[in-house]
Amino acid sequence: MPSQRPAISILLPFRDAGPWLDECLDSIQAQSFRDFELLAVDDHSRDGSAARVRRRRDGRFRLLHPRGRGLVAALNTGLAAARAPLVARMDADDRMHPERLQRQYHALMRDPTLMLVAGRARAFPDALVRDGMRAYLAWQDGLHTPREIARELFVEAPFAHPSVCFRRALVQRVGPYRAGPFPEDYDLWLRAQAAGLRMARLPHTLIDWRESPGRVSRTAAHCSREAFDRLRARYLARWLHRHLPPARPLVVWGAGRRTRQRVRHLQQRGWTPQAWIDIDPRKIGNRIGGQPVHAPSWLASARPRPFVLIYVAVHGARDLIEAELAGMGYDKGRDFLSVG
Repeated sequence: MPSQRPAISILLPFRDAGPWLDECLDSIQAQSFRDFELLAVDDHSRDGSAARVRRRRDGRFRLLHPRGRGLVAALNTGLAAARAPLVARMDADDRMHPERLQRQYHALMRDPTLMLVAGRARAFPDALVRDGMRAYLAWQDGLHTPREIARELFVEAPFAHPSVCFRRALVQRVGPYRAGPFPEDYDLWLRAQAAGLRMARLPHTLIDWRESPGRVSRTAAHCSREAFDRLRARYLARWLHRHLPPARPLVVWGAGRRTRQRVRHLQQRGWTPQAWIDIDPRKIGNRIGGQPVHAPSWLASARPRPFVLIYVAVHGARDLIEAELAGMGYDKGRDFLSVG
């Protein structure tokens, strides 16, 4: 029988999950770590998914029904019902590796300063996994320590949502999931960073993350590129207010049209670049909004040393720019940040 207060609450919202739900539930029941409760939150399914949960007859499984509709309502219904101090997210079409809960539980017990621990995610089925997804997961996999994650958080969401396990104290500190014109998971990670909470990733693959053309992150307006840009700008502006001295110039690397459109969200929050950096000789020497466009070499002698925001979205190009800045003595996090 499960303990009265389990060690981990698994938060599993679902809606019309179909046969994939059985694979997910099988992987949960196969966990080597047994002291958990499953909060299966049925977001008004019409395909009999709830019956699949009931048929399990597992005393650790709790079937919940939110009053509202949508993912955020389902997530917050589960959070409110959670009895454990740790919450592990899961999606109904994904699969846990057997040691997933065990590894995350021990990582959080070993380091009480960590508020969240993620694991690596393996995208499947292979035939549907595109190069962009592979590059995104490779970028995620390179982020392990709280410092690495904090420095990269304005690039992209650093975790596959169903791969995380966090202390319930995290949402007690920063609030539950929020509904709005933005991705609810990225918003939570940004709020956690703004509150100074430490997040890390284990070097182990802990879930199989199902790829699908109908994935919400590909089709929903609140997960669009524009939605990410607006959300990033909100928290980046707050970060700059806290960390950038008033006399230090702000410079943006990237002077193309698309970059200027993305920087507009930051300008609307009171941060206008005092210079732009670009490698295109047709742009160098021009002015954007009255501010000059310089070649990268200008940064080596600029005084006072500016703070650089790299608004180049291509992963490979961004890596080259970061290496060039490091070669000039610029330190990531102190002198520059990359923005997705």
